[in-house]
Amino acid sequence: METPEPRWLTSEERAAWMTLMGVFMRLPTALDAQLLRDSGLSHFEYGILAGLSENPGRTLRMSTLAVLAEGSLARLSQAVGRLEKRGWVRRSPDPTDGRYTLATLTDEGWDKIVASAPGHVENVRTLVFDSLTRAQVRQLQEIGRRILAATDPEGSCPGAAR
Repeated sequence: METPEPRWLTSEERAAWMTLMGVFMRLPTALDAQLLRDSGLSHFEYGILAGLSENPGRTLRMSTLAVLAEGSLARLSQAVGRLEKRGWVRRSPDPTDGRYTLATLTDEGWDKIVASAPGHVENVRTLVFDSLTRAQVRQLQEIGRRILAATDPEGSCPGAAR
């Protein structure tokens, strides 16, 4: 049986891929640096607090929060443990199904995310949106949706095309 020839990238595709890889490598580091400097939070921890802040009762099952935060349950559990020690998150058994654990944003956690959000949003604006036109922002959203749909066919990631 003959192995099919690989579908090599064109020079234009390779240039686009290398640019995208640069974004993948540098953007998370830049987001982390600002949050750590200004708020004492990693970007992952910020995502946990933000995810909880946007849900009814500021509460989610840990398994749902892991999907939302794009982290394993083990990584999420360690991060939530750190946030618990700071008084920003509280864990409790799910009263509707004791097999699950709920994570709840405390009032102190709410205050932390409210205080941290302006600097984070300004950093996102500076790093991503200020150099784009409105049309490019729409294109970026559409490109991102298509890539998410290909990498997340079940649509579990927020923003993935359904």
